[in-house]
Amino acid sequence: MAVIQDVCTRRIVGWAMSHLQLAKLAEDALDMALLQCRPRPGLTLHHDQGSQYRSLHYRAKTAKAKIRLSMSRPGMPYDNAMIESFFANLKLEINDGRPFKTREAARTAIFEYIEVFYNRARLHSGLGYTTPLQAEQQYQPVRTVP
Repeated sequence: MAVIQDVCTRRIVGWAMSHLQLAKLAEDALDMALLQCRPRPGLTLHHDQGSQYRSLHYRAKTAKAKIRLSMSRPGMPYDNAMIESFFANLKLEINDGRPFKTREAARTAIFEYIEVFYNRARLHSGLGYTTPLQAEQQYQPVRTVP
């Protein structure tokens, strides 16, 4: 699973699942995030040292979007603490910790966890006990119409 999280709002803005950890998995999560967020040039995207994030295609895609890549130091999960926390919560809060019978059942449950619960209903102490979506609405820049 590849996940992209907005650090300011904690919202999961891109995610993808596969039984293989290939560059395509990371690219699919990035595509979802780019489609949803349309980031301004200069955005920093932080990942661990996974080979899928260091692939030529992934780096070319981020360069085209004018995204600056940042990588955790090898063996330092604390450099990526927010996403590590997300995965810990996902494992604790989904399916009562039981294994899924099929990949499709896992995909459906993860979709519901991220898109229905985590982004829209799960309160975060670091966000003043608001949801990621509420935090995003608070921090939306005011756009002026010419």
